[in-house]
Parts: sequence; C-alpha cells; structure tokens
Amino acid sequence: MTRPNGPATGPANGAANGAATGPTEAPAPPPVGGVLWSVAGDIRGLLMLPAALTMQVAHPAVGAGVDEYSVFRTDPWGRGERSLRSAQLWVYGGEAAAEEGRRLRRLHRTIQGTDTRGRRYHALTPANYAWVHATGFPVYHHGLRYLHRPLTAAQERQLYAEWLQVGRILGIHDRDMPQTIEEFWPYYRKVLGDELEATVVVRELIATDRPLPPPDRGPLPLRLLLRAVWPVVERPLARFRSFITVGLMPPDAREAIGLEWTDEQERRLRRFARIVRVVVPVLPERLRYLPLARRARREARLSGADHPAR
Repeated sequence: MTRPNGPATGPANGAANGAATGPTEAPAPPPVGGVLWSVAGDIRGLLMLPAALTMQVAHPAVGAGVDEYSVFRTDPWGRGERSLRSAQLWVYGGEAAAEEGRRLRRLHRTIQGTDTRGRRYHALTPANYAWVHATGFPVYHHGLRYLHRPLTAAQERQLYAEWLQVGRILGIHDRDMPQTIEEFWPYYRKVLGDELEATVVVRELIATDRPLPPPDRGPLPLRLLLRAVWPVVERPLARFRSFITVGLMPPDAREAIGLEWTDEQERRLRRFARIVRVVVPVLPERLRYLPLARRARREARLSGADHPAR
C-alpha cells in the first residue's frame, strides 16, 4: 500500500526509516471503548473495506505500486486475509499494533517505480503513504450512515483523532496528515481533484466479469461447499462486490474517479442497508465480530476496561 499527492523520486523526509526519529515510545492503539473499538471489528466493516481499497488504488502512485507488486491477482483470498488481519491489529493488537506498523513499512521499502503519469514514486513517500491511510476516514464517515448510524459531531471528531493515532502506528508523521477535521476535508478534496483516476487496478476491482477462484481458506466443509456451488454464485457475488464497493464510496470520490451510480442503485443500497442495520446488532458476538476483535473485547471485559457500544 501507499499514500497522497505529488511526484517523488524516493522515500522523502526519511520515511523509509520509520516514524519520527528520537527516543519516543511506540504509539498505542486507539482506546478501548472508542469509536474504532466499536466499529473496526464489526462484520459491517467488511462491506466498507472494498470502497477504501478502491480509493487507495485510484491514486496513480498507489495504483502503479499495487499493479506491479501486489499478488491480489494470483492470491486474492490470501491477500485479502492478510490485509484484514493487519488492519485489525492496528486497533485490537495491543503491543503487537506498533510491530505490525513497522512490519508494513519494511514490506514497502522496495516498492517503487513510475506511475501512469510518468512520475517516479516510492511506496513510503509521505504523500503516497498517508493517502492510503487517509481513505479510511471518509469511508467510515460515509458508510456508517448507511450500515450503523450517522456519527454525532463529537463521535466524528473522536473517530478522526483515533484515525490519526492509527496513522502514528503505521509510522505516519503528524506533519504528513491534517491534524483536524477542518484541515482534513480541504486536503481530501484536493487529492480527489488533482490525483484520483480510474486506474487499471480500480477497473479490475469493480469488474463483474473478472474470474475469481473459490475461497481457498476457512473451514474445509465450507471450502468444499463453495467450490461445488462456485460456478453458480461467482457472478452474482462479483456483481454484489462491485455494487457495494461503488455504493459505499463517498459520492465525491466516486465522481472524481468517474464511477457511475444511479438513483435506482442508491435505492437498492438503502434497502440493503436497512436490513443490515436490523440484523447485525442482534447477532451473537461470535458472529458479529471478527476473531481478533472478539478476543480483544473479551479480554477487555474480563479486565473491566470495556464498555461495548451497541
């Protein structure tokens, strides 16, 4: 993965060497009981994740890096599982969160090349690396209105503060990310206007006719069942993936990339979201939350630190 605007010839400002220099403590994850604690491990996050990933690769530098270096074409399920586990560690990993941030930076040190506009890029250039992280906030801001409930002004500010904290875990300097919501939205709109486009990877992620192998991980009985029915379900699942990716993307990002979205699609999305809002909150915790989130929430309850939000 990579981050925001501007051509680059290498990991500027010492970015390839990690976060801010000096004898500082490893950044802690967002707080137990916070906004991210409540929503990041909820299964509804799986529906929002594709929109953020697509916004990331709509940046020419990020898209070029993913196009050349990622294994998402040859190992889509493995790539998705690793990305999801990494993102969960940022919030629920405790001391492992900072180490995961360092691991990601090591992983991206050799990712460099030329983007679609003929500019040199490096994955750890602050502008590129920050954009990848930044996309999560507008997607949460937009998607929660459909799948959970709209954030209050206080929750919105808290979510942004927590997202900045996650950025520190990833080694992003405060100087490379807007530090307030008031500063974030102009930055965000500038990247939309100056950088985003329908890259090759964007087109592949929203395609409904691109072959996808059946899942190769998970319980064996489920894998065997999916393999048997895959010829029937593959195309409907591809259409749903494209629909939910474009639908849960903020409208201004959708427009900047040039993705079509009709009034009828919006009505369908709202009907689907109403069902999700009714069904998911009444699921038992083992079905509602992803494994790392379940474990962290259980440990926090046992320690008396958690106050789960419903």
